[in-house]
Amino acid sequence: MEKINHQVLFVERGLVRLESCPVPVPGPRQVLIRTRVSLISPGTERAWLLGLPNTPATYPQRAGYSNIGQVVACGPETTGWQPGQRVASPAPHARLVVMDAARCVPVPDGLADEEAVFFNLGSIAAQGVRKARIELGEPVAVLGAGLIGLLALQLSRLSGALPALSIDQNTHRLEFARQVGADAVLTPNHDLEEQLAVLCDGPGAAAVIEATGHPQAILTALALARPFGRVVLLGSTRGETDHVNFYRDVHKKGLSLIGAHDSARPGHDSAPQWWTRRDDQHAVLKFMAAGRLQVLPLITHRFSWDEAEQAYDLLIHWNLDALGILLKW
Repeated sequence: MEKINHQVLFVERGLVRLESCPVPVPGPRQVLIRTRVSLISPGTERAWLLGLPNTPATYPQRAGYSNIGQVVACGPETTGWQPGQRVASPAPHARLVVMDAARCVPVPDGLADEEAVFFNLGSIAAQGVRKARIELGEPVAVLGAGLIGLLALQLSRLSGALPALSIDQNTHRLEFARQVGADAVLTPNHDLEEQLAVLCDGPGAAAVIEATGHPQAILTALALARPFGRVVLLGSTRGETDHVNFYRDVHKKGLSLIGAHDSARPGHDSAPQWWTRRDDQHAVLKFMAAGRLQVLPLITHRFSWDEAEQAYDLLIHWNLDALGILLKW
């Protein structure tokens, strides 16, 4: 057992440090996990690091919430886990972590660590797609080709969307959308609504999933939805949206505007369109294990844990070519 632990810490706004810390001891219903790989969530972790709107902006804070590791020890009241098992958990970027056993999910045999580590972002995307209430054959547009948007795009296709469309300003990111099965990709230019109408064979998409987190993108999402359509706010909006004409853009069109923050879900029992986080995590892991949800093409950078500060430089300088950023422990 290691005597010194290491963790990634946001010590102040815009400043990341890899710091030594004590080896944690599991509580009665906790497990001690040795991390194998963790995934940086580019949008959320950048927002928290830089103190963007709608974040706590309090420091220091531990970073990360997508961790694949191996159980090292179990608390005396822990059931269902034993040392040596691979585990997915929302633990931070650290060599050794403790986590409540109830928040851990087993990793299917045969699924690589680098795939499994997308379990949490996949779960976030899944709850947004469920809330879109997609029916077979409905056209769906996803705004944003970041990690959440690309996962939501694939899960929309698995839910029956046809066509499943990806929209982003960055043409490089749209190439990733093509790789994972977008039926068409679009940039938000002056004739976007006309292009979408042709692809959707009607006045807009039945469901629009906003996955950028940009406040003004909500206006685009409202404009692209057809009458009686659904607009799902999946991206965590960093700021306020100006000049919303609710009469014209929502009320008169009969739109359903749906909040889809990851915390807006049941704590225990799943129901149609409203699954628990744990159930969605299980489902996403199964889809990846079955080869029906592609995540390996989304990995753009791999760093050793001791290069964490270099990895976060990509976020601080907002390198839009960076998507899946892994820390190998």
